[in-house]
Amino acid sequence: MPYRPPLVAHEYFVADPPELPVRERGEGGLSALATAELVAAGEAGVMLKATTGTEETLVVQVGVAGEGVIRVRLSEDADARPRSERAIPLVRPGTYAGARAEAAPGEPIVVDAGSLRAEISLSPWHLRFTDASGTTLLEQDRGHTDISGRLRTLPFGRSTADGSPVAYHESFAAPPDEAFAGFGESFAPLDKRGQRPLMWNFDAFGAESQRAYKNIPLYVSSRGYGVLVDSGAPTEFDMCQSTHSVVQIVVPDDVLDYYVIAGPTPPEVLDRYNGLTSRPELPPKWAFGTWISSGFFVDTQERVLARARTIREKGIPCDVLHLDCYWQTEGHWSDLRWDPDRFPDPGAMLAELDRMGFKVCLWMNPYVSHLSPAFREAAEAGYFLRTPGGEPYVADCWHGSYPPCGIVDLTNPEAVAWFKDLLRPLLRQGVQTFKTDFAEGVPHDAVAANGMTGTDLHNVYTLLFNDAVAEVTHEVHGHSLVWARSSFLGGQRHSAQWGGDTYTSYAAMGSTLRGGLAHGLSGVPFWSHDAGGFTGRPTDDLYVRWTQFGALSPLLRLHGTTSREPWEFPAVEEHAVAALRLRYRLMPYLYSAAVEAARTGAPMMRALCVDYPGDPVAWQADLEYLLGRDLLVAPMTAPEGTRQVYLPHGEWVDYWTGEVLTGSRYVRVAKPLEQIPIFVRHGALIPVTTPGDTVGTPDEITLVAFGGGHSHTRIHDTDGDTAVVATRDGDTLHVAVTGPKRIAAVEFAPVTGAPGRAVISQETS
Repeated sequence: MPYRPPLVAHEYFVADPPELPVRERGEGGLSALATAELVAAGEAGVMLKATTGTEETLVVQVGVAGEGVIRVRLSEDADARPRSERAIPLVRPGTYAGARAEAAPGEPIVVDAGSLRAEISLSPWHLRFTDASGTTLLEQDRGHTDISGRLRTLPFGRSTADGSPVAYHESFAAPPDEAFAGFGESFAPLDKRGQRPLMWNFDAFGAESQRAYKNIPLYVSSRGYGVLVDSGAPTEFDMCQSTHSVVQIVVPDDVLDYYVIAGPTPPEVLDRYNGLTSRPELPPKWAFGTWISSGFFVDTQERVLARARTIREKGIPCDVLHLDCYWQTEGHWSDLRWDPDRFPDPGAMLAELDRMGFKVCLWMNPYVSHLSPAFREAAEAGYFLRTPGGEPYVADCWHGSYPPCGIVDLTNPEAVAWFKDLLRPLLRQGVQTFKTDFAEGVPHDAVAANGMTGTDLHNVYTLLFNDAVAEVTHEVHGHSLVWARSSFLGGQRHSAQWGGDTYTSYAAMGSTLRGGLAHGLSGVPFWSHDAGGFTGRPTDDLYVRWTQFGALSPLLRLHGTTSREPWEFPAVEEHAVAALRLRYRLMPYLYSAAVEAARTGAPMMRALCVDYPGDPVAWQADLEYLLGRDLLVAPMTAPEGTRQVYLPHGEWVDYWTGEVLTGSRYVRVAKPLEQIPIFVRHGALIPVTTPGDTVGTPDEITLVAFGGGHSHTRIHDTDGDTAVVATRDGDTLHVAVTGPKRIAAVEFAPVTGAPGRAVISQETS
């Protein structure tokens, strides 16, 4: 990025993005569209020959790519494609039977996608998008200069430097009250207005800045639409930062290729986005249990088994044990071979853990240390990315902490096959899944086997990496779960993802939460974070508060540079374990929300604007969230144990006390260390079960009624869907159940005016 903070040490990263040139005073190079003429029109779109202000000729294509989706392309060559397509296609445009394009003489051209329309004026050039009623959702900005004539924005067109094109760009007018969210796992405030997200996957060294491990060139607007850019390049979005009234998009690629997506709500935008990219992958049910990690320090076979026995002896709910780096020989990371000294019989260890009810996850990444015996084998076979001179690119992927590595060239099919062959025996041995760490480290000057530069490969490399691991995992185990740190456009097919190496502080927990909400509004419903923080040891109170946040997140893992095992925090162990048991008690509700998220694409951990898009505060209140549709969670982000919580429209019940609170306002909440602020939508039916050691498929469910009245819910489980409808008659709640789940009882939260009893009628479908 062109600006770095003064007097602060440079953040060294082996794969920093290349910077675009900066115009000198009076320098030209801008070529913005001025006029256009129709070349061809079909049922679903038009092609136009455009003339720019510098007399260049470019091609514009505007067409329907699905119901409510319009695609816009600007290029010199009509057949131009994003350079990242040499490795992997990112977007697959669809069709819409009702699409039409109208080009009447003297009238604006109209491209109609049902709930979204594009209107094109040819002279002077202008493009705007409306809903079906004609209300403007989005329109181009014609460009701004200041009183001295200096360019302040980059309108629809392209720019050259030294006679060669360097980037295409687009500008949209932005009303002063418009809010924006998305762009992947950005740890800055949820509303991106005033920010400048750069689509470049960083090893972010934390979770407290705009540097992100997971970038997705998609945003949703409070005005009821979304914009998706199809490019693997380091695209930059200036969200009203340079000029408060303009959104600018700069794409250093061979084509500007973007999609405007109708809403009007964020879930509808995300559903259409999934149709263009990929549907979310539902993790196996056991993945929603607790993951407890060895932590980032030396581990052994004996310690792993002792950890497992302690977990079971203490009755701590846990389904997955994660073994981090040190299951491999130190200095060889990541050659995917057990350290023979510390793990002399991994097969026996895995078998014993399986008998105890544990799944096992192993850490790995796509780098191979130059000290590993596997390095020479791969280098001689041409399995690594190369330098411009043709040598294996040995990069400092660990920022000087560990030996430099070769980066597996996943554009080479033979290298992919070799890489999978390293993973397959581990899976067959009993390993259930992999934590796919790193993959942000492709340097811009690297060269791939398919001829791509590192710049063009950098962002999409993570998709190749996670695809390869997911594919071989599915081959052996029938599921595609990975636990990924980096991601890009379409990465919702890789479940799950976690928020990277965050610091241990309340502030870092807050920024981590913001990153998760942004990622959810970028189409990724299944996300997690290192409960307790990663770097350093949390204080006792922070450990509990972060574990509570983790327990009410889509997925949960306890992991850090020091131990996050509950018994290592004896003064507060019972509070941390109570949070885990609360998660397991709520598992029927959580898994139902997960199934719905996979089907719809709406996030499981929902920023308030997902359900309340018309509430301006819902786009700003980013330290709380809805977990599913009925639970509002506000993690305690300060050690004092008090905070402000915004309750949206309606009535909300304090989970712990039964107090009913009216929404559309902030309330001050104080909770003791053993309680996380939770509010339940008044009248909701929350399915729960008795917590056990592991996640199962219970035959019987208990419903907790928060208020009691006419309501309904749907319970999703591995044995099918169960519909529940409740109606109230005086002091009796009648509960009709259809489906495989047996409702054993209805409990009433201590809410004023709740019914006195329940009558259950069960019908097995």
